[in-house]
Amino acid sequence: MIVRITRILLVLQLLVAAAIAIAVVKVLGVANVAIAIFAGITTILLLRLFITANNFYQSWRFRSETPPAYRLNWRQACKLFFGEYRATMTSSSWTMPFRTFEKRTASNMVGLPVLLIHGYGCNSGYWHPMSKALLRAGVAHRAIDMEPVMGGIDEYVPLIDRAVQTLCAESGSEKIILLAHSMGGLAARAYLRKYGSHRIAKIITLGTPHRGTGIAHFGLGLNCRQMHWTADGQEGIASEWLRELQTGESGETRALFVSIYSHHDNIIAPQTSSHLKGAKNIALQGIGHVALAFSPSVQTMVIDEILATH
Repeated sequence: MIVRITRILLVLQLLVAAAIAIAVVKVLGVANVAIAIFAGITTILLLRLFITANNFYQSWRFRSETPPAYRLNWRQACKLFFGEYRATMTSSSWTMPFRTFEKRTASNMVGLPVLLIHGYGCNSGYWHPMSKALLRAGVAHRAIDMEPVMGGIDEYVPLIDRAVQTLCAESGSEKIILLAHSMGGLAARAYLRKYGSHRIAKIITLGTPHRGTGIAHFGLGLNCRQMHWTADGQEGIASEWLRELQTGESGETRALFVSIYSHHDNIIAPQTSSHLKGAKNIALQGIGHVALAFSPSVQTMVIDEILATH
C-alpha cells in the first residue's frame, strides 16, 4: 500500500512541476524551457522544505526542555534541518517507493539475526540505508511491511510473530533482535505483551514515542490515536492504550530495551517521551526523526548493540 501511495504522490508532484513549467512559458512568457523546468522542480522542492519546517514547528510546540549539554548552535541547527529534509526526501521519493525488501543475508554472518520494524506511514524501504550498514557488518536481517497503514498497533502483532518465527527457522537461532523505528517500537512492545520474550534477545528502538507524541494529534488512523500525548501539567497524559501497555510490562521486559532517541526529534514531542524507564537509554542531539536510521553514527551504535548481544 505505501509503495502505491508514495508512487502516486511522486507522479502528482511531477505533474504539478510540469504544470508550473508550462505556466512559466505560456503565462509569464519565459522562452527558456530549462528555466521553466527549473522553476517547476524548485517549487516542489520548496513545498517539501516547508513540510519539513512545519514538522519542526509543530514539534517545538510540544517540546520537552533540552538539557544544556544537548543544545545546538545555529550551524548545528542548520545541519539538523537539512539532514532531516534530505532523509525525508530520500525515503519518500526513493527507498519506500522502490527499495522495499523482505530479507537480506550476509555472506559471513555475525551476531544474532535482526527483524526490522518500521514506523507509521512507512514500509521496509525506510530501512534501506540501515540495511546496507547491517550487510557490511555481516548481520543477517528481515523486514516487514505493517498494514493496514492506519490500523491499530495490535493488528501488527501477528505479522511480527510470523516474521520472528520465520527468521528463527531460517537462521537456526533460538533468539533474535528486534530493531524498530518510531511506532514500530510500540508494535514490538505489543508483541512482547502477547507472545512474551522467549525468542527475543534485545529490542532496539529509534525515536519511539514510548509515552506518546503530541504530533500524533495531526495524524490519521487508530494507530495515531493510540500514540496520542496530551499536554496537561508538567508530564502530560499518554493515551489509554499506552498506559495499559505500560501497566503490563515488568522490569525484566524493560531491561531488554535499548532506546536511542534525539533531543531534536521533529516528530516525537515531547522528545523525552522516547526515554523508557528501566531500559538502556541513549540520548543524542542534532538528528531528526526520519534521519535516525540514515545517520552513520546511529548505524554504528545499533551494530555495536547487536554484536554485543548473545
